[in-house]
Amino acid sequence: MKQINLSDGEWSIMNVLWQDAPRTITQLTTALKESKGWSKHTIITMLGRMEAKGVVRYEEGIRAKQYYPAVERTETALGETENFLERVYSGSIGLMVNTMVEKNSLSKGEIDELYAILKKAEEEVT
Repeated sequence: MKQINLSDGEWSIMNVLWQDAPRTITQLTTALKESKGWSKHTIITMLGRMEAKGVVRYEEGIRAKQYYPAVERTETALGETENFLERVYSGSIGLMVNTMVEKNSLSKGEIDELYAILKKAEEEVT
């Protein structure tokens, strides 16, 4: 899997496309207008960069291009997570979780969720 680096803005566009594709430029602008305040020209510029990265593709529609994600969410998120862990915690998920615990950043619900995830992982290994 090739490393894909997305900016925060590109993640915003990808999340809209992963949620409901295809989308036109007008539809993307409408979907992101309130949260981002981006103009149509900003969306067009970002889509051009994202096409060059190979993360979005389009098909010619009747009246407008229809944009689709060209990468899977899970693969993209995994790559981003691995990159983050390597940059910030030298690849150690244990160090990351320990930091969260030491800063009291985990709620009871999140701790329970982590236990469930680790239990499932343990069952799959054995």
